[in-house]
Amino acid sequence: MSDAGTPPQTTLLLGQTLSFEANPFDEPLETAVRHETSGAVLIRGGVIAAVGSADTLRPLHPTARVIDYGKGLIMAGFVDAHVHYPQTAIIASWGKRLIDWLNSYTFPEEMRFASKTYASEIANRYLDLTTAHGTTTVASYCTIHPVSVDAFFEAAQARGQRVVAGKTCMDRNAPDGLQDTAQTAYDQSKQLLSNWHGVDRLDYAITPRFSPTSTPEQLEAVGALWREHPDCLMQTHLSEQTDEIDWVLGLFPDARDYLDTYEKFGLLGARGLYGHAIHLTDREKARLAEYGAGIVHCPTSNTFIGSGLFDLGGLMAQGQRVGLATDTGGGSSFSMLRTMAAAYEIGQLRHNPLHAAQLLWLATQGSARALRLDDRIGNLRGGMEADLVVLDLASTDAIAQRSAQAKDIWESIFPTIMMGDDRAIRAVWINGKAA
Repeated sequence: MSDAGTPPQTTLLLGQTLSFEANPFDEPLETAVRHETSGAVLIRGGVIAAVGSADTLRPLHPTARVIDYGKGLIMAGFVDAHVHYPQTAIIASWGKRLIDWLNSYTFPEEMRFASKTYASEIANRYLDLTTAHGTTTVASYCTIHPVSVDAFFEAAQARGQRVVAGKTCMDRNAPDGLQDTAQTAYDQSKQLLSNWHGVDRLDYAITPRFSPTSTPEQLEAVGALWREHPDCLMQTHLSEQTDEIDWVLGLFPDARDYLDTYEKFGLLGARGLYGHAIHLTDREKARLAEYGAGIVHCPTSNTFIGSGLFDLGGLMAQGQRVGLATDTGGGSSFSMLRTMAAAYEIGQLRHNPLHAAQLLWLATQGSARALRLDDRIGNLRGGMEADLVVLDLASTDAIAQRSAQAKDIWESIFPTIMMGDDRAIRAVWINGKAA
């Protein structure tokens, strides 16, 4: 923070720039996307002060510190809308189906987060890994332990990072050491919300894991908490696997469908985030669209655990609010580039090929919209928070030789989406500072 009366440092980043004027699923690329071959981004006090051509901005700010990224592509940092930071250490564990995977790997690992020391170690490791992959904001589940929430928020706060997180609530169908109660879920979530929500760049999300691990009494309790704090997000899982849906309907025999197990307890709303949402009924789709709720596509997780093929084209055509996520550690990568590639592959299997612009939009503006943060993050625009990534579009020999033949910016970007990894991340800026 600058001294009182001292103006914040002004930094001018030079390179190619890419920003969104509109949703490329709805409008032609020519009007939806703005690309500058010789662009500039002015950062002042953690905020993007201006975006334009280098020829325009450089003379206007002769005293600014200049960082020239050459042909590097400057754009908004990636926004990962559904993750489980406590699963960092068990990513890429062999498994069969969702429930087997939870019982074999997830639940035993989450037991360890009763230790604040261990939770802090993993929280910092997770944020190191995701930053290295160009991700600047995440929405994370923690564990049932309040210290797991404290550890994650403290790690993000120290970095000046915008994150969303919450205590996972579970009071059945989980090991004894990972169960709370309806009352403790309410009380602890309320206290954590009071401690952290809206502090610096931190937002709290009320977090029932999913219907099978919460009794009706607990869902009622967290639904009541959400009604008391409607400015918070609420995150959970929905219709990830067909056998999961059968399990849910067996546990809630009076429910019309999976979504109804949330809706009847006040857990359906505009600030709701519903991860996966692969096998939706027509009624569920209609209700999600009516509320403008956030649906989060987790492609590497869906293929790794064998859940199914998300209907992105159909949901976008209905006007659904869709974000993109790694779902680590059910997802098999910390990289949003890899996640975009998987989304493209699933789109191909559903005969809906996605354009590079649409993939980048999902990983930035789309996820920010799902999190109701698109007025602050997810785009390269004046007034937005300065969370940026700079992509090297020739980071490996394989990518460079393909990019060299590109006829336009999209042919230049696409190989990085399909083959890129942390080597493609030339720089990351969080809250106006180089990470």
